[in-house]
Amino acid sequence: MSLLTVGISDCIVSRDVAATLATHALGSCIAVAIHDPISHVSGLLHFMLPESGIDSAKAQSHPFMYADTGIPLLFRNAYGIGAVKQRLVVTVLGGAQVLDTNNTFNIGKRNYLALRKIFWKAGVLVHNEEVGGTLPRSVRMEVGSGRIVVYHGREEREITQRKAERSVLSHGV
Repeated sequence: MSLLTVGISDCIVSRDVAATLATHALGSCIAVAIHDPISHVSGLLHFMLPESGIDSAKAQSHPFMYADTGIPLLFRNAYGIGAVKQRLVVTVLGGAQVLDTNNTFNIGKRNYLALRKIFWKAGVLVHNEEVGGTLPRSVRMEVGSGRIVVYHGREEREITQRKAERSVLSHGV
């Protein structure tokens, strides 16, 4: 078994059934985990900010930093190695309010709203989510099975996967 660590503003897509994808320190950041149970393609994105328009040069060199550039690229990379839209199981995690206790910037909420808007326009359904709160999360996802374990504070729990019946409509991501 190999552990592939997804850093902040990073993404990994794999079809190595023995691999586990992991990301840590999901405060206001959001992780998008996708899994195709037939092709065994899985992907994990860890994005920081909602919109790339705040720094287009940075978005060119670090597209996974932003929801609007990272999410489409995650899906395209997964399709490129055999994932099929209609079979994808989509899980969203993170978006906590960790450092901004006065709700001044609301980065976690803004990240989540940006993600939902992108998914809505693309016709992508979210099958599982664990967002919000005030504690950071870490995530591990088994590529072969799509099993996801979330570490939230001192708590560890498995996300119960709901299978995709028709996760993506005819257009989109």
